[in-house]
Amino acid sequence: MNHRSRRALALASLAGSLLAAGAAQAAAPNFQMPFACNDVWVANTWDGHKPANSVDMNRPAGGGSTAGSTVVASAAGTVQTSTYSTNTGYGHYVVIDHGGGWKTLHAHLQSRAVAAGDKVRQGQKIGAVGNSSAIYTLAPHLHYEQIYNGAVQKAKWNGVALKYFEKKNYTSKNSCGSAPGGAPGTVGTSGSPLNVRSGPGTGYSVVGTLANGAAVTIRCQKTGETISGTYGTSSLWNNVGAAGTHKYIPDAYTQTGSDGRVAPDC
Repeated sequence: MNHRSRRALALASLAGSLLAAGAAQAAAPNFQMPFACNDVWVANTWDGHKPANSVDMNRPAGGGSTAGSTVVASAAGTVQTSTYSTNTGYGHYVVIDHGGGWKTLHAHLQSRAVAAGDKVRQGQKIGAVGNSSAIYTLAPHLHYEQIYNGAVQKAKWNGVALKYFEKKNYTSKNSCGSAPGGAPGTVGTSGSPLNVRSGPGTGYSVVGTLANGAAVTIRCQKTGETISGTYGTSSLWNNVGAAGTHKYIPDAYTQTGSDGRVAPDC
């Protein structure tokens, strides 16, 4: 093979590699923040953070409690790992496989709400923020990683790259209104319309009705009055309104395919 042929082959190989890398990047999920719609969190990144490009998050001053806050899936996928690490310092942590080589990792959790093998929707609760670690003494925060083919990438939320090496407030767009992440449900009654309430209980005002068999999108869920209905007894109430609205129906009258939570806390 002459020099010109070798050079052409090398250029073709380089072009193929660049195209492949571009295709892989284009295939990345539309990751959202790992918190419920309109939650505000401080993202903290710094040079020397290990692994590089990982993000630590806590509530801003006056923004509510960091410890115990709900952590949700950034994108749909399958839970690869849900365990307590005794040797990495991650403590309780969850890894979700989103396909195409992409994964997310959530560490130092107070508790885990999913198990390995579970299918999760974008916006579905996977755990709660904590400070667990077998190695370190930590203040409560969420350690978060977006991983491609084993390497931690600079994180993007809603298609926008984080500003690295500074502390910055971000507002979650996860599960907002018609955005991806709303869990599907179907109203199930004896045939009568179901009252929609302004809060999670029958003591709240009626703000509308839904027909038996009506399809709904559950934006978030809240614990309230315990109700017995078509699908058993539950204290969960489903918010079926757009972001910022208060429209609740009892989970006991909502078919979701699960006896537990299917959406983040309201």
